[in-house]
Amino acid sequence: MKVVGISGSVVGSKTRIAVQYVLNRINDQYQDMETELIDLSAYELVFSDGRDYRDYEGDTKVVLEKIMAADAFIIGTPIFQASIPGPLKNLFDLLPNNAFRSKVAGIVATAGSAMHYLVPEHQLKPILSYMKAVIIPKYVFVEEKYYYQKAIVNDDALFRLNRLADDVVHGMKVFHKMQIAEDSASPF
Repeated sequence: MKVVGISGSVVGSKTRIAVQYVLNRINDQYQDMETELIDLSAYELVFSDGRDYRDYEGDTKVVLEKIMAADAFIIGTPIFQASIPGPLKNLFDLLPNNAFRSKVAGIVATAGSAMHYLVPEHQLKPILSYMKAVIIPKYVFVEEKYYYQKAIVNDDALFRLNRLADDVVHGMKVFHKMQIAEDSASPF
């Protein structure tokens, strides 16, 4: 099974650091899991124009195929102007409505202020729900003050990131077993 981390910004490094931390925890604790980071700053995605995701080319096609092939996600977003950034929203717009059907999604949000801690609840969760994701209810919010020299140094934030990694893997395994049971019970 594969977990894809998405660092949903083309600037800065804090979101990427937090998502990579979760992926590293999964790699360290669960040898049967494969992980990959998609850092949007490393790709040139075109703007969504409504066509089928399989019709795009270049970096856009590469990223969309990786997402569609994944079993679970760690979706990282910085909070800019009390909202998710445009590149992350564009990524969602490039995908089909059911892109996350039967796939588990955990959320990591980074921001310079605690005032933005509800943005994932009000903006990201509805998008993921609409796209049929199985959402881990507790997301992790990491403030800028929890970083020092490109590392997260706050013990509580690290504990919550570790817990998110465990919850995503557990949720993915439970949901996978449910899917197998449903498939074997189906006469078709």
